[in-house]
Amino acid sequence: MEKQDVQKALQELKAQPQRQFKQSYDLVINLKNIAIKQNPVDFFALLHYGRGRKIKVAAFVDQQLADQAAKTCDLVIREIDFIKYADKKVGKKLAREYDYFIAQATIMPKVAAAFGKSLGTSGKMPNPKLGCVVPPNANLEPLVAKLGKTVKLSAKKGTNLQCMVGRQTQSDEEIIDNVLSIYQQTIKQLPNESQNIKDVTLKLTMGKPVRI
Repeated sequence: MEKQDVQKALQELKAQPQRQFKQSYDLVINLKNIAIKQNPVDFFALLHYGRGRKIKVAAFVDQQLADQAAKTCDLVIREIDFIKYADKKVGKKLAREYDYFIAQATIMPKVAAAFGKSLGTSGKMPNPKLGCVVPPNANLEPLVAKLGKTVKLSAKKGTNLQCMVGRQTQSDEEIIDNVLSIYQQTIKQLPNESQNIKDVTLKLTMGKPVRI
């Protein structure tokens, strides 16, 4: 995949009927010759540019990180407040409203006990691989900034990967860079790299997909 290929797809998308709101760009990578059940593809990719919208981050902390979390995160849930979120419906609502969850490592077992069922089913539990389980003296600001440029790609049942790579408010250069970056990071996760790619399409929220 080359820069000009993505640029051509963008031009085709711009020629489609436009909406009265700024749409998102979604990248869809269809896979082939891979046994997903035996070799699920599930990873986080880092974009050079954000997705064109602010992500929402919630933090599970005690008094050691509470003040800092209040400055950098959208929601702070202290250990003493876990009981307020014990209801499964409340926990699922929390999972829908927030993109990422951070947890202080010293209380992670209690986080798992209180939120494992509601956040686990949606893949939103604080992820150590992503750096979201932090020590009590952690600096949260760079972590939250990193999460703002992070997307998750997952194929555990079907054979396609999909993620948002930006919005119409962003420049073509940013969208092109994000698309190429996701593609390059994806092939590194596949057993036979580009040989496992069937095709790649780009689409707007309400538009028809365009093959790159």
